[in-house]
Amino acid sequence: MSEAEAKPTRHRAIDEIKDLIDAGRPLVYLKSPEEDRIHHLIEQVAATLFSPPVPVYTWTVTEGMRGPDHAVVPGTLEPRGALDHIVAHERPALFILCDFHDALRESSDVRRRMRDVYFSSIDKGKFVFVSSPVVFIPDELGRDIVLVDLPLPEFEELREFVERDAATLGGMDVAVDTDPGTLTQLGRALQGLTFNEARHAIRRAIAAAPRLDASSVPYLLEEKHLLVKKKTGVIEYISDPGGMSNVGGAPILKKWLNERRRLFEMRDQLSLDIVPKGLLLMGISGCGKSLAVKAIAQTFQLPLYRIDMIEVFSGRHGNPEGVFVSACRTMEEMAPAVMWFDEIEMGVSAQGNDAAGAINRIFAFFLTWMQEKTRGLFVAATANRIDLLPAEMIRKGRFDEVFFVDLPNDEERLDICRIHLEKRGLDPKPLGVEKLKQFTKGWTGAELEQLVVSALTTSKLDGRELTADDLLNQTAKIVPLSKTMREQVEHIRNWALDRAIRTAPRTPGQ
Repeated sequence: MSEAEAKPTRHRAIDEIKDLIDAGRPLVYLKSPEEDRIHHLIEQVAATLFSPPVPVYTWTVTEGMRGPDHAVVPGTLEPRGALDHIVAHERPALFILCDFHDALRESSDVRRRMRDVYFSSIDKGKFVFVSSPVVFIPDELGRDIVLVDLPLPEFEELREFVERDAATLGGMDVAVDTDPGTLTQLGRALQGLTFNEARHAIRRAIAAAPRLDASSVPYLLEEKHLLVKKKTGVIEYISDPGGMSNVGGAPILKKWLNERRRLFEMRDQLSLDIVPKGLLLMGISGCGKSLAVKAIAQTFQLPLYRIDMIEVFSGRHGNPEGVFVSACRTMEEMAPAVMWFDEIEMGVSAQGNDAAGAINRIFAFFLTWMQEKTRGLFVAATANRIDLLPAEMIRKGRFDEVFFVDLPNDEERLDICRIHLEKRGLDPKPLGVEKLKQFTKGWTGAELEQLVVSALTTSKLDGRELTADDLLNQTAKIVPLSKTMREQVEHIRNWALDRAIRTAPRTPGQ
């Protein structure tokens, strides 16, 4: 066995525990639902950070204290007995107390004995880890216990987990591809899951086909997307985002994205200030902001997750501030990905002091988070009324660029019509779409799509093929938004004139 194989990869969780041990902190509270993972981490610490390795003892309220040989230590079933054993233990060792929060909450005797554990362990090589998904640190111990909110497994941890699980699957007549590239693919697909969730995702994949290889990735991703939706209620995975071929025009935006894609792919080799953070798309409703965001994911070849701001502020999923922060933290665990904040200005005009205060706090968190978030997330935000957003949100440094999606120009409108016809299996050439140019001035992309749909509906109802006249006749039946909401549209366009970069060059007279 090589040295690389014999020594497990070091990662953030191990480093954090090592730092606490080096600082001589005898009491550590690990907040996490991943009990098995904590055991694995502590065993790694015991084997690699101590010379010679030290034993690991684990206590549960159902079995008492078990030693490295899994034998139960007599008299340790009750919490007080377990603490007595730790105090009496004279040699270096690591102790894991599972779900010890109830014992700390219910017994003053246990709280006092825990303080005795602290003093008896200092500089003795004894370290006690409370493992629990629930945090309860009594005032008496507030300065003695250090709290660590254990993050979800990093990529390297998940890759190691897949390797370990693959060895188990090999004995279950499951064909496992152990190629390092394949294991990396599987680890990336599982990022954002706990070990238990990853194990269930792998079992779901092999239930569909008795193998674990690159073909298993879609099943792993599907399990992950379901768990993310269930966990937050406001994050939606976009399974089929579509590519740049679905976006008509917008040459400036397309060029910018292709350039930033190269930088994003090099993110681990670049300084943080050069790695693309994201963009803000504002514009008139129906002009393709959502379509452009979906195309970003395809361009960057990353999964796309949508944060529904209306759901965040609805109150259905809890306090909006907590929901928003949880969604952002969850997405950091899912990186690399494209994170789409839809209608980010939603709620800015909410009435009432409580609502205004919550919104201000959410935006304050968002601004700080944008500066500090993991480099594997590219944020794409859309807004219909960017003038409602706080000025500090749109200043340089928050987003890499602010783009304005204007009403499509002549060539863009024809391009959009061609795209919608081709999507429906129709050849645009014999339909004379060039004639639509003069009749669709001021139309949005959504209105042009509706033009095609309405014309096609008419032809199908008549039992014949679509003709150029069908398209022209529909132009007289649709009143564009630029007419019905002329004042509001002009206000948005004037506001963006010198405050944002247009996605396409402005044509004279537009």
